Amino acid sequence: MSRSDEPVLSPALADRDAVLRDLSRHLTAAWTSFDRPRPAEPEIDRALLDRLEASLPEAPGDTQAALDDAVHVLDASVSPSRPLFLAYIGSTGLEVGVLGSALSAAYDANLATAAGAADHVDRQAVQWVAEFIGFPLGEGTFTSGGQTSNLTALVAAREQAVPGAREHGLRGTRAAVYCSDEAHHSIARAVEVAGLGRRSLRRLPIDERRRMRVDALQDALREDRANGVTPLAVVATTGTTLTGAVDPLDAIADVCEREGVWLHIDGAYGLPAAATERAGHWFEGLGRADSATLDAHKWLGVQKSCSLVLMRRRGPLRAAFGHDERYMLHDEDTANPVDRTFEYSRPFRSLRLWLALRVHGAAQFRAWIEGTLDNAERMAAAIEAHPAFELLHEPMLSTVCFRHRPGAVTEDGLDEHNRRLALAMQRDGRIFLAPAELDGRTCLRVCFVNYRTTPDAVQAVLDVAGELGERLARE
Repeated sequence: MSRSDEPVLSPALADRDAVLRDLSRHLTAAWTSFDRPRPAEPEIDRALLDRLEASLPEAPGDTQAALDDAVHVLDASVSPSRPLFLAYIGSTGLEVGVLGSALSAAYDANLATAAGAADHVDRQAVQWVAEFIGFPLGEGTFTSGGQTSNLTALVAAREQAVPGAREHGLRGTRAAVYCSDEAHHSIARAVEVAGLGRRSLRRLPIDERRRMRVDALQDALREDRANGVTPLAVVATTGTTLTGAVDPLDAIADVCEREGVWLHIDGAYGLPAAATERAGHWFEGLGRADSATLDAHKWLGVQKSCSLVLMRRRGPLRAAFGHDERYMLHDEDTANPVDRTFEYSRPFRSLRLWLALRVHGAAQFRAWIEGTLDNAERMAAAIEAHPAFELLHEPMLSTVCFRHRPGAVTEDGLDEHNRRLALAMQRDGRIFLAPAELDGRTCLRVCFVNYRTTPDAVQAVLDVAGELGERLARE
């Protein structure tokens, strides 16, 4: 047979119905396994490891066998959907989010250009989130994650503080961005990528609640202006990654209004708590911010990646990202979302959040978040009541840092003991948490964001940590 007569391989699956039945079975098994904690994390077997080290396949393979291997890989991987995954602030695998992910992947709409009905869902999902947290929305967009959302906001702020910067650069302007000492590293990265240089980031001291000190912010702004530095933006954090601290928004907004400085809120983790009765008071002043970041793939439970950047006014996003290219025509009837975003090819991320809000409703989300706040409060109380554990801060949201202090370990040995304990707990597999460092002390850190995590998890954490910690201390 000549090359031109060779059959073209079809990308369609040979038996779609059978594959979908298999997929349904695998999804059901996964969801069932998330309903309750597992006694240990499974390990990957040798046969599968061998297949994962094989060279590129030249010929077609068996679809069901490949799918089975994919499931085994995922089952032996760390999943934030599991109820005792407490190490990091991750998504919690809402089942309806899986459906949205599958549907959006099947149709593969690109929300860089005008995409028809998908644009309406995108706008409605942004509006719903703003309504949920109480943010006065001018416009907003979905992004790939908190890093991109924070960068988007700071680029918009840069164009407001230094008009024409996107075309001419800073042209000798020295600019500065201000945040607390415990702000997420994505702020430093955004400052670097925006061309400001990391030395332009002012990390300000924190108070006894681990929040940005407003007096230090005022002093830093005054000093920079006196030295010819242009304040570009203040970044307040609502839910620091380390301890869940919420910066004093109202007081910071007062300073920003007096000084004429853009206020951005990095609420990637904590902003959904603004919708709750228990924690809502921490967020007074939210509506005065110029922009805010929220990751729906954290406390709103949908799958990665699904982040939003919200703007109080219309216009700054277009000023920062709008363009006119011959391959993407603009007219009065066609709006291209790429003119308001840093990204081009943009998947239909909002569909899974839109479905989740449609199916579960805002009241259910508030109840879930309240439940995780309850778990953190219960955890802090249990630690303070336990003679072998030490609470390192009073939680504002759902993150708790603590240490194991067995009698057999000296003060100088506590850092190494708690580091080893965190690793031992990961190997043990019953509770998954990670070590952290707070004020120079190595500690254990848990963050409750999973709606599957029940109140009895609090005692389980201390039981397992105590059991393994005492064993390490004896060794």
